[in-house]
Amino acid sequence: MLVQASSMPIEAPKSHFQRRSASAKTGLHLLMAAISSMFLLFLLSYILRSQVSDWEALSEPWQPLAKTTQLWINTALLLVASVAFEMARRDVDRPTQGNTREFLWLAGLSSLGFLIGQLVFWQYLTDRGYLASSNPANAFFFLLTGLHGLHVIGGMCAWMIATYRLSLAAHKLDSKSVSLAKLSIELCTTYWHFLLFVWMLLFALLSSSPGTYAAIAKFCGLGE
Repeated sequence: MLVQASSMPIEAPKSHFQRRSASAKTGLHLLMAAISSMFLLFLLSYILRSQVSDWEALSEPWQPLAKTTQLWINTALLLVASVAFEMARRDVDRPTQGNTREFLWLAGLSSLGFLIGQLVFWQYLTDRGYLASSNPANAFFFLLTGLHGLHVIGGMCAWMIATYRLSLAAHKLDSKSVSLAKLSIELCTTYWHFLLFVWMLLFALLSSSPGTYAAIAKFCGLGE
């Protein structure tokens, strides 16, 4: 009886953290579900609007998205960030924490590079007169890529928290700090994998041909 009574205070913090971890993961999954629903609605609106006669697709041979080199570079940067987060998640389990900090910084810098690359492409469009007010296709491009960029910026806030917690864990070396750092990195990893998937879907759709839009619209019952 004495052994059982003395062991209770030791087990309580662990169960509390498990509940906190489960709540955080559930919250992230709900957030991703809400974001997915929002983008799905916008993509359906995009397909529906593309069937109107005044639509000028940016993927036509004479349009900017006929050459997507900059967007491919941006995609590679976001892929590097996603892989770096995955490596950090796996590496944080090591007692010495290995190269977790370096992987986190690589993920953050790659994500920042992605955002800068998106702004560079926006500038490329506006310098050539492809403004949001010029054509519905332009407006949708700025809207969809802008929304995705805002979610990356939001993720950067979580990245800063994860980096801070990892720094605390490296100095304190107690189980609570290490567990919080591990949780933050795991959440960031899941979110960045999600952001990469959403961006690849957007990139594939935005750079598709008008014939693809028509086929999708017909499949969804939105076309003739």
